[in-house]
Amino acid sequence: MPTVLQVGPYSFIFFSSDRAEPAHIHVKRDRQLAKFWLIPIALEKNRGFKEHELNDIKKVVEEYHQTLLEAWHDYFDA
Repeated sequence: MPTVLQVGPYSFIFFSSDRAEPAHIHVKRDRQLAKFWLIPIALEKNRGFKEHELNDIKKVVEEYHQTLLEAWHDYFDA
């Protein structure tokens, strides 16, 4: 489960078993976990984050979109 990015309390990670799915990123903090598709950027799943936090996380995903997408391809296409 590689960590691609750390922003404040949020870890942006991949699960190695996600190879068959479209490009996405998991975001965790403590016991909360969210999943965002990267093309197009959209919330797929949320476990525990409040709406205002999801808005903040989405802004980070948008800001680092290219970095996250490149990391996905570097990890899964290698």
